[in-house]
Amino acid sequence: MVSLDALGVICTLGAGKAAVAEALFAGDDSGLRAETGWAPQRSLPLGAVRTTLTPIPSSLAARRDNRANQLILAAALEIEDDIRAAISLYGASRIGVVLGTSTTGIERTTRGIGVLREHGAWPADYRYADQELGAPAEFLAEWLNLSGPCYGISTACTSGARALISAQRLLDIGMCDAVLCGGVDTLARLPVNGFLALEALDAARCEPFSRHRRGINIGEAAALFLMTRESGKVQLLGSGASSDAYHMSSPDPQGIGAQHAMHAALEQAHLDAAQISYLNLHGTATEHNDRMESRAVAGVFPRGVPCSSSKSLTGHTLAAAGALEAAFCWLSLMDNAGRLPPHVWDGAADPELSPLSFTRVGDRLPASGPRRLMSNSFAFGGNNACLILGDAPGAAS
Repeated sequence: MVSLDALGVICTLGAGKAAVAEALFAGDDSGLRAETGWAPQRSLPLGAVRTTLTPIPSSLAARRDNRANQLILAAALEIEDDIRAAISLYGASRIGVVLGTSTTGIERTTRGIGVLREHGAWPADYRYADQELGAPAEFLAEWLNLSGPCYGISTACTSGARALISAQRLLDIGMCDAVLCGGVDTLARLPVNGFLALEALDAARCEPFSRHRRGINIGEAAALFLMTRESGKVQLLGSGASSDAYHMSSPDPQGIGAQHAMHAALEQAHLDAAQISYLNLHGTATEHNDRMESRAVAGVFPRGVPCSSSKSLTGHTLAAAGALEAAFCWLSLMDNAGRLPPHVWDGAADPELSPLSFTRVGDRLPASGPRRLMSNSFAFGGNNACLILGDAPGAAS
């Protein structure tokens, strides 16, 4: 059991915990706005971060200046005091960095390829390293002068969740005393057009679990936790992972691997399903994911559980999603009123899906007793991850 001592977060809901929490709990979907220029002759709703981002420090800009690094820097700056205190306490060699990502600086590379095709040479500012999957973690470690374990994880849309699982293991085996962990991904033409080619994008706001669902919206985000073995207010109680190896892009329709991940997290946390107060759904609004997930959830929670998908508010932030949605659970636990993320959709339930108990604006965690929140993440290749966050012993009564 480890503690999530601090959180920095930025997404289309806002910059920083306070702004994100207020928009999240209000069910504010205004951040999803139609934009052109990302796909040929198409206007698509995207969850862009529209806040002006802090520039990369001048000492690193020549090698590290890209949007992914700016987003993770924004998250890190929110908790810089906590990070510096940890460095002072544990030492730079005892702090690790593990970040999930899939796009890194690929949009900059896409622009560079355009220049190459037009002019026959790469632009002067092109850097291959921008698109390396470990680049955001390396940037963060370099900015903070950390010398502990440092690497990226790229397991598609479970990457952010898997980064937290990996960080937990680094602490458990004694390799680190603290780990900066989370996920970051940016809007980029490569994934937008890739999902468009798969006919998986909705031309309007996505509708998770609706009979009218047509696919995902894409967003960008960064969420960064400081994880330690201290007894902080919010703890990572359990985690689980599995792989279906069913299909390159479609999940196992029976949801067996998803159930295995949920059961593994419950087992590690020494909990029964009935003790979970809320479930964050992966909820992409694609035909196959929602069908699989509703079946898997019904199998693990036969008595039901309050649940929601936040992707109609943020878009699917790809490799950042698992960390971002764990952050939403963290915000619920830290909220004075215990507010829960609402399920924002058209209310048109699909009769072919296993019924779920969706939350609404104003729904809250139990006022007393231990509070345990589960978050699901699923990905291409049948990759499944599940996290359980909860109050530290004695934090809730």
